[in-house]
Amino acid sequence: MASSTDSRGSPPPEDLHFDTRAVIARPPRVSINPVAPSIETSSTYVMDTVDEFVHKLEKKGYIYSRHGGPTQDGAAYSINQLEGGFGTLVFSSGMAAVSTVLLSQLKGGDHVICQMPVYAGTMKFLQRAMMKFDVEVTWVKAGCVEEYAKNIKDNTKLLWGESPANPLCTILDLEEFGRLGQTREGLITVVDSTFAGPYHQQPLRHGVDVSMNSCTKYLGGHCDILAGALSTSKEHLFETFYTWQQMLGNNLSPFDAFLLHRGTQSLHVRMERHSSNAMHLAHFLQKHPKVERVFYPGLPSHPQHEAAKRVMGNGYSGMMSFEVKGGEQAGKTFVESVRVIKLAVSLGGVESLVEHPATMTHGRYMISDLEREMGNITPGLIRFSVGIESVQDLENDLTQALDKI
Repeated sequence: MASSTDSRGSPPPEDLHFDTRAVIARPPRVSINPVAPSIETSSTYVMDTVDEFVHKLEKKGYIYSRHGGPTQDGAAYSINQLEGGFGTLVFSSGMAAVSTVLLSQLKGGDHVICQMPVYAGTMKFLQRAMMKFDVEVTWVKAGCVEEYAKNIKDNTKLLWGESPANPLCTILDLEEFGRLGQTREGLITVVDSTFAGPYHQQPLRHGVDVSMNSCTKYLGGHCDILAGALSTSKEHLFETFYTWQQMLGNNLSPFDAFLLHRGTQSLHVRMERHSSNAMHLAHFLQKHPKVERVFYPGLPSHPQHEAAKRVMGNGYSGMMSFEVKGGEQAGKTFVESVRVIKLAVSLGGVESLVEHPATMTHGRYMISDLEREMGNITPGLIRFSVGIESVQDLENDLTQALDKI
């Protein structure tokens, strides 16, 4: 049986040379509806008329892949369905999304309030890039909405939050944070939701203006892409982010967009396992004699457990941190002794990962000793991204590694 793009019955045009036929040969375009999203790699798109260019610009049709493409739009659409926003854009990394928000919304003389601790990349961008442009930054204690409120000034333009926060899993009450942002016209609230992802929380539903995700983590879910996303409830913010994405050229590649879209399709299944494994191991670690304390939003002992119950759903994610007794050397020995769990930065993949923040992601080359102290990042702190392996194997691995310290 001939296919819908049958290679037979289409004799080559006799008036064209071989080399021309080799370059332009394309089967007729047919309407198809594949089960799996396809990868569209073209950098540019054919138009039938000159006027079509302006029409596509106005309607966001496909012209040039820096402006977007069908594979990227498929991934963005999928995430937006989970976040519940006006629209979502996907980026080449989490930091591409972070920098787009800050560069598009802040100018010289503006003031931004950000929590401490916060993802080290965000902190460095605020300190080294935005301050260079005469943007004032005030740092407040993570999880304290009242501290944001106390520090708002006439020139405050943006409030940046992170929940659960990296690396202590501090919870920001998203309802209070969203309400605070609505007290003044023009004040923008942004929440980095990477540690939870849209399965466990949707910041936009609590009145937050922008939800940012590093899709390298849970949304991608397999440690094989770099990607970021911005979802917003406001049309004007979406349009601004889209314009700046075109100018900065930091949109996602079709291949990574395909993998990201595929990751979103299994997000709910993976997150259920991440969360249940994490809850089991948090209780296990809390009882272990070599563990000083455990930071997991699902534990009643967590300082913001009640807030977590209000703003998170379907569990409490797979991220936790815990402090081992014995300080820095004990922390290093532990992370270097795991077998099933891997010693690596990043998080949110199917594999369990541990790292030592005080010497790695929040170490001396990333932040100062004072900043580390302000963030309560102690020498014995361990960050633990719980994977979807057998929980018993993970518990056994933790046991043997703790026995080494």
